[in-house]
Amino acid sequence: MKYKPYTLNNYKDLPPISRLSESQIRDIEVVTNVFPFRTNNYIVDNLIDWDNFSDDPVFLLNFPQREMLSEEHYEEIADLLNRADVTKERIVETSNRIRMQLNPHPAGQMEYNTPTLDGARLKGIQHKYKETVLFFPSQGQLCNAFCTFCFRWPQFVGINELKIASNETAPLIEYLRRNKEVTDLLITGGDPLTMTANRLEGYIEPVLKAGLDHVINIRIGTKVLAHWPYRFLTDNDSGQLLHLFRKIVRSGKQLAFMAHFNHPVELTTNEVKEAISKVRETGAQIRAQAPLLRRINDDFEIWVRMLKEQVRLGIVPYYMFVVRDTGAQRFFGIPLVRAWEIFREMYMRLPGLARTIRGPSMSTTYGKIHVLGVSEIGDRKLLSLQMIQARNPEWVMRPFFAEYNEDALWLEGLKPAFGVEKFFFEQNQ
Repeated sequence: MKYKPYTLNNYKDLPPISRLSESQIRDIEVVTNVFPFRTNNYIVDNLIDWDNFSDDPVFLLNFPQREMLSEEHYEEIADLLNRADVTKERIVETSNRIRMQLNPHPAGQMEYNTPTLDGARLKGIQHKYKETVLFFPSQGQLCNAFCTFCFRWPQFVGINELKIASNETAPLIEYLRRNKEVTDLLITGGDPLTMTANRLEGYIEPVLKAGLDHVINIRIGTKVLAHWPYRFLTDNDSGQLLHLFRKIVRSGKQLAFMAHFNHPVELTTNEVKEAISKVRETGAQIRAQAPLLRRINDDFEIWVRMLKEQVRLGIVPYYMFVVRDTGAQRFFGIPLVRAWEIFREMYMRLPGLARTIRGPSMSTTYGKIHVLGVSEIGDRKLLSLQMIQARNPEWVMRPFFAEYNEDALWLEGLKPAFGVEKFFFEQNQ
């Protein structure tokens, strides 16, 4: 199959689009002026139930919804689009102003995570946890489809100062050479596998030849298996791409796919099953992660089905995340207490091989905070938490407590228990 993208420019060419009402089409056009929109023919033809599209999880994952914006922001954009005299520049200016109100770079990505080399900030590199460096190759800052919940949405909206990207490997290699504690290089985006095999090899080959023995794991963050499995089957350079994976494994590095599957339907096609098999045949390991999303997968039975199928296909369940405090959190977010309840109901029903999954986890400025559950101490309910990864390694695996709050979606909605003013990691800032 040949890849065909659908964006705001041509999505009305989709045959099923006639099933949408005028108001639904209008909502897509308004919201897409703030959040990026892109899908493709594989998703449209194979993963969406068009007889029930309004409640279909993959439709909601691909097509922007009105409630992703506040009513105030929606009406502001809609009003501009209704005016014949408004300029494109005015619409872009308004959209960008709204975007800046939506916490485009959560968890201190720009302030704290960008490292320096000889006094210069390394654009396109992030280093938050001491063992892992993230690299954002310039040509990989695209996706086969844009997930409507994605916390990386600023990469795709055309605001250069919000974009994290680099086309140079020399600074990356020198930084890795000077930081021997780094064991993992995560190549991310966007989606690095939207690049040609030649371009991807152009980034990876210098790393393999640099003699960085302390870097033992190369990870690739990707949604391609779910959104375009033909990348490993029939694309012009699919054979070359699989050969590159074998080369990485033969070099002595472990190659780990950090794959994203949000719903079991993404694992049902023959194409995705064959693609998973071909990737695993190269010696690469596939780990799967996903956020818990209201309206999409906020049911423990969905997760049980999805994780059991992942294990059956040879994928290692990795993380259940909480929706980040950015973008459309208002639409997808689930309270932390409810997230833990879903995780617990799921975990109780999983076989041992699927219990590698961790969560629910918040990727905060301080680190990945694991919601352990609701505890009762005396006559008080408390929320028990710990960090499973942290900016300061000394914070890891130290249990702490927050006041019980059924409505809190994120750390900022929680208060420390026992009358303490700040959580221990905030006191050390």
